[in-house]
Amino acid sequence: MSISFTALANESIRHLAPYQPGKPISEVQRELGIKDVIKLASNENPLGASPKALAAIKNQINELALYPDASGHDLKQAIAKLWQIQPDQITLGAGSEALFVLIGQAFVKPGQDVIISQYGFATFTIATRIFQGNVVTVPAKEWGHDLEATLKAVTPNTRLIFLANPNNPTAAWHDHDTLVKFFERLPSDIIVVLDEAYAEFMTDEKNYPDSKKLLSQYPNIIITRTFSKLHGLAGLRIGYAISHPEAADMLNRVKLPFNVASTAMVAAIAALDDHDHIEATLNLNREGMQYYKEELTKMHIAFLPPAGNFMTIDVARDCGAVYQSLLREGVIVRPLTGYGLPTFLRVSIGTMTENQRFIQSLRKVL
Repeated sequence: MSISFTALANESIRHLAPYQPGKPISEVQRELGIKDVIKLASNENPLGASPKALAAIKNQINELALYPDASGHDLKQAIAKLWQIQPDQITLGAGSEALFVLIGQAFVKPGQDVIISQYGFATFTIATRIFQGNVVTVPAKEWGHDLEATLKAVTPNTRLIFLANPNNPTAAWHDHDTLVKFFERLPSDIIVVLDEAYAEFMTDEKNYPDSKKLLSQYPNIIITRTFSKLHGLAGLRIGYAISHPEAADMLNRVKLPFNVASTAMVAAIAALDDHDHIEATLNLNREGMQYYKEELTKMHIAFLPPAGNFMTIDVARDCGAVYQSLLREGVIVRPLTGYGLPTFLRVSIGTMTENQRFIQSLRKVL
């Protein structure tokens, strides 16, 4: 007796490629027999989790046998205080990706169109196809979302738009006034997921959008944030969405009852309050970004205008070969072949020691 699970699977996912994350350090050590490995592939916080978050996790250890608070009351209160909003506007999820899936589950019907940008984050496509939506890809402009072309791509069948700001992996972003002009022309019944995974790193940009103000003007926006980047909690999988209360109500209806772990929630609450760790992370990021700019310029290596906590560089040759050579040097970065950028690598900002090692290794392999 035989069975074809491919034939039984929903047609929309049969040809969907699984998301390929950055290689973990342990895999490189195992495959190449290298002990001293650094990872600059997944835009993680090089300082790790905040001391306050680690202390909160330790205090939570004795309660691991208990289910978490399904409502996420305490974390929602902390987020509501930070944003000066109401808790009923918040939905918690196991990272931004889980929130994208929740949004698709709640609002995308089979056959409806979801607009994404060329070079947009890969999980936008996955979240759409899981619920048999049609992916409409708009060609990029200046490496980011072409908002004019996006408006032209809207039809009566359009349900949702994914708009990352800044965009991963190209770092392109739009300022406040540009987004206002976009939302003024967009039909009010089309939902826009404004993914702001890297927003906390944009504090030096005076024109970066005030997304809370945008939401107050345009209730069709759902803002997504994560604790994986600035707060260094990627391993705990914790993020949140902010939206109109009615949208949040729909999202909270479809989420699983205990979708976020207790340890993740207490760590997130503590991380929001660890201002010293936040400031140290931002300062290290500024220093590393400036170092990369200077060194890459000396090496005559082109790079896209950076944002967030990473840089996207053009090695002007097969990025896969350069990536493999860097692996043998014990340096993990992210090749962007899967995004249609066959000569580009994305590299995270690490500690200065890690940044220097990357530059030295890149010089060697090139």
